[in-house]
Amino acid sequence: MRGLVLKTFVVGLLSTNCYLLAYPGEGEAVIVDPGTSSEEELEAVLREAERLGVDIRFIVNTHGHPDHVAGNYVLKELTGAEVLIHEADAHMLTSPPWPWPGLKPVRPDGLLREGDRVSIGPVALEVLHTPGHTPGSMCLVCEAGDLVLTGDTLFAGSIGRTDLPESSHEDMMNSLVKLMRLPDHMRAYPGHGPSTTIGVERARNPFVKMAIGGR
Repeated sequence: MRGLVLKTFVVGLLSTNCYLLAYPGEGEAVIVDPGTSSEEELEAVLREAERLGVDIRFIVNTHGHPDHVAGNYVLKELTGAEVLIHEADAHMLTSPPWPWPGLKPVRPDGLLREGDRVSIGPVALEVLHTPGHTPGSMCLVCEAGDLVLTGDTLFAGSIGRTDLPESSHEDMMNSLVKLMRLPDHMRAYPGHGPSTTIGVERARNPFVKMAIGGR
């Protein structure tokens, strides 16, 4: 969609992709996965929002792991944005699954479910629940921008770990099949690493092939 802006910031101890999705025409933006671990990283995101002339309305976490939520508290304090996460991972924001430098618990302002939409201006991010990495892992589908933010469900050539507490390999396989229902041309922006497309991952990703082959 014309006027839609997507900016990527690589932040934190595990080089997490933090995304600023903005619609300057309406002066609104959403931050996805602010895993920031320093003032400099946070300031870079806020400067870009100011340059675009947008207010950050929502902070959305694709899942509850600390490397994706570490900046929630400070960003909410500075912007007044609502913190949103899938209901199955909400407990991770108030009781982090493991210690993380500078991480402060945050009570989410809203809980998301399959099919819910987070809107900025005329642009909507639709929740696609994709458990596996965590019970509440989700992807955010933006049809207007022909893109999907895949969190730690799908990476270029790989997937998120399923050997962590609360992870499930079986759920991940089912989620990959579900994700592959999106059109091949749709651009996928993961929680770590470079962007890709659904079509490329369908053709080349060994984990996707395993998931599809098992059906």
